[in-house]
Amino acid sequence: MRYPAERKEAILKKMAPPMSMTIPELAEQEGITATTLYNWRKQARARGQVLPSRSTQPDQWTSQEKFQVVLETAPMNEAEVSAYCRERGLYPEQVEAWRDACMNANDDAAAQAKQLRQARKAEQKRLRKLERELHRKDKALAETAALLALSKKAEAIWGTTNDEDD
Repeated sequence: MRYPAERKEAILKKMAPPMSMTIPELAEQEGITATTLYNWRKQARARGQVLPSRSTQPDQWTSQEKFQVVLETAPMNEAEVSAYCRERGLYPEQVEAWRDACMNANDDAAAQAKQLRQARKAEQKRLRKLERELHRKDKALAETAALLALSKKAEAIWGTTNDEDD
């Protein structure tokens, strides 16, 4: 069934903040199948609209949804950001925090990479130490085995030393 563009846009507005209605709620309210509504949401997201999927709470939105808000608000001044936030049920502080998180994302990745390099280096050092210790123990075991073999040969040739005392 075809729906008028005006109705489709009105329903998409109900999905967007501040209403943030879920698709099952809208399907029941509007009498449109959930599959159709999911397709509409997917198409709207492809056009760049912010339509949260999981929760009506902005702090629980996906990273992609938060990033989309950051992109949309990047060229705006403070007044425009405030209006944008009021329209979508957000706080400017949330948008600013998301912007900071986006800007510092690579810093976190670099710090994690540095930690991983340090951990790998420590593990390699530990591995070399264990290999040296294993090599030392292998040599000691081989020496002990050689001494045991020699003592058995000496015993076979000369007999036990306790026999001579008797």
